[in-house]
Formats: sequence, C-alpha cells, structure tokens
Amino acid sequence: MLIILEGLILCFWLLLICVVGIANGPAGLVVFYEQNVKDRVVELGLTTPEQIKMTALWTGIALFLPLFTFVPAMVYLYNGVNGFWDGFLQMTGIFLIMGLFDRLFIDEYWVGHTKAWFIPGTEDLMPYIPAQVKFRKWAGTLVGFPLLAAVIASVIQLFR
Repeated sequence: MLIILEGLILCFWLLLICVVGIANGPAGLVVFYEQNVKDRVVELGLTTPEQIKMTALWTGIALFLPLFTFVPAMVYLYNGVNGFWDGFLQMTGIFLIMGLFDRLFIDEYWVGHTKAWFIPGTEDLMPYIPAQVKFRKWAGTLVGFPLLAAVIASVIQLFR
C-alpha cells in the first residue's frame, strides 16, 4: 500500500510541475516538445533558446531530484527495506506508477486529446508526440525505470 501512495505522490509532483509550467501557456514547457516545435515556438517569439535551456535545467532538477532522493529515502528509511531486491522492487513499482501516469494521463490524454498543450502556430507539427517518440518514452518507462531502480539499489547496498 505504501508503494502505491508513494507512486501517487510522484504522480502529483509531476502533475504539479506540468500545471505550473504551462500556467502562462504551453510554450512555458516547450522543453518537453520535439525540436521542430521548439524551433517554431522560438520563431513565433513565444520563447528564446536561452529560456528553453533554463527551463530544461529547472524542470530536470524538479523531476529527477525526487527520483534520486525522495524515492530511495521512502523505500529504505520509511518503508524499512534492507536488501537490494526489496529496494529494487519497491523503487521499480513507485517509478512505474509515475511512468504509467505520465504515459497514459499526461501524454495520451492531456497532451494528445485536450487543448491545454496546444500552441497556436504549430498546428502543422501535430501530433506533438509522434509514434516513434511514444515508443521511446514507453521503452524508457518500462526498461529505463527498472534500470534506474537497480542502479540506485546497487549504490545503496555498496554503502550499507
């Protein structure tokens, strides 16, 4: 039950980052779009390459810092896990909950079926998440997150 709650906390965190990031319009998080959309948004004067770089830095920190700190802390300190396998499995579960939320709710529904992420002047570049990118994102979720969990659990075991 704790794993589900911790996964939902990460889902909420991801949602919060997205809501705040697009509060003044979806161009605020153009960093999550493909390069052709980024280029068009710069051409349209909605942002600058420097703003995109700064947003990439801050969103990267906001998204990945909890994966490397909050999740291991919850699993090993709060949940009381001791070994590699239990830590790996719990972190993988938490990561996959967030990853599935990102793939299904944010990518498929919110970006793909609402106007919240629509940027006027980029209609010809839709869909914003092409099939090849969806495949990479799913691979990152289903393969990358377990690998990340394995690396973190291995590092923690080295220092125990």
